[in-house]
Amino acid sequence: MHYTVHPESRSGLDPWQRAELPDPPRPQGLGWLRAVGPGVIVLGVSIGSGEFLLGPAAFVQHGLSLLWVVLIAVTLQTIFNTEVMRYTLATGEPAFSGFMRTRPSSTLWAWVYAVLYFLQVGWPAWAGTAAAAIFFLFVQRLAASSDAGMIYAIGVGAFLLCVAILTVGRRIEHTLELLNWALVVTILGGFLVLALLFVPVRTWFAATVGFGGFDLERGRFDLIPAGADFFLLGALVAYSGSGGVVNIVLSNWARDRGYGMGERAGYIPAATGGHVHLAHTGFIFEPNAESMHRWRGWWRVVSVDQWGVFFIGALLGMVLPALLYVAFLPRGTNIQGLGISAALASAVGTRAGAGAGVVIAFLGAWILFKTQLDNLEGMVRAITDILWTGSRRVRAWRGGDVRAVYYVVLTVIVLWGIMALRLAQPIVLLKIGANVAGAVFVITAPHLLYVNTRLLPPHVRPPMWRRVALVVMTLFYAFFVALSVGSLW
Repeated sequence: MHYTVHPESRSGLDPWQRAELPDPPRPQGLGWLRAVGPGVIVLGVSIGSGEFLLGPAAFVQHGLSLLWVVLIAVTLQTIFNTEVMRYTLATGEPAFSGFMRTRPSSTLWAWVYAVLYFLQVGWPAWAGTAAAAIFFLFVQRLAASSDAGMIYAIGVGAFLLCVAILTVGRRIEHTLELLNWALVVTILGGFLVLALLFVPVRTWFAATVGFGGFDLERGRFDLIPAGADFFLLGALVAYSGSGGVVNIVLSNWARDRGYGMGERAGYIPAATGGHVHLAHTGFIFEPNAESMHRWRGWWRVVSVDQWGVFFIGALLGMVLPALLYVAFLPRGTNIQGLGISAALASAVGTRAGAGAGVVIAFLGAWILFKTQLDNLEGMVRAITDILWTGSRRVRAWRGGDVRAVYYVVLTVIVLWGIMALRLAQPIVLLKIGANVAGAVFVITAPHLLYVNTRLLPPHVRPPMWRRVALVVMTLFYAFFVALSVGSLW
């Protein structure tokens, strides 16, 4: 007897089911604020890693001409994000499930991406850097090496507070979305006001021409400054935007938000959210006129979510803190120490008054705490979805309640994080994770290209220019990964 093997099931997973694509929202005006969501979460993550820490460290040391890599990186990541969400719109599955549907086996790819996720964000660097800003708020000075014990204790406290937040509400994704709206509005608004008050016009102009690689201070194009710290530069390129596995988990949040076929799949509820059925396999729709009309409506929502929210917000989130840092700190300053998250607060407080310094320290603490929350939740979510998709035994455990899997994974990661905070200074952990993110893009951009052009049916595959963009992205990140690795030898 001859059996048909569907392309999406050749690695051992169940084939997609046929279903009708749900109607998309068709918002107007302020209604768009309710339609977008996953882009706000991933934007909140991006503001706390590259934009507030790695970007300023690089710009203060090497100048604003490095903004050219930010523009290219954010553009490529936005295209990557929309392609990640293409898969979820079409199938209702996270992109990790799509990767697990490729040969040689779902188990191999499950391990590969779980390990990559751990290597990138398994270090609670954001809780550690948030601790330095919190320390400054209460002590009014930068943390020194003698304060390492106190920084560790504050970092652990911030890490455990993240865990507490992930137990409340009904739908975890909705809780993150609300918190990130508050983060984005507060942070971008706050830094814009501070930049308008304290940054001279010449510095604004230097940032503008810096997007083209021009160094206004030295009067020449300076794409890669002499003596550049390539390990720091590789971290900046990876975390301009969001970075690596965090871009991929965008599809998990889109599934839980109910985008496209995600409405058919269900979501991961919070501990108090009740039992919710979460499908372990996705769906696909027939390409009739009505379904393609709905598809175009969903694609419009994704485009606004990514280009209107993530792209614009990521550029603003990088530029505004950079303007303040280079305006208050002399070029060549190395701020990569225990108190990096409070370096700007200290400098502003000295020149503009203690009140301004306290405001910036508060903003820094809030940014980094929220980034730790999002990264912790994203890692737990991704590993939970990988286990849920790949193992019948896991799906049958505790009566098929996905919350049991989610909170066991959360407990293990938190216990590891408490130990990892003692391994090195938080900024070192952050740079390691960011450079891993660059390597992740070198692997996942071509993998995503394969999934979206070989597994997805023809009516939802990406056009040629998007395929070329994913190839360009692979080469772009491979170049900076090579520079970063070469700098270590």
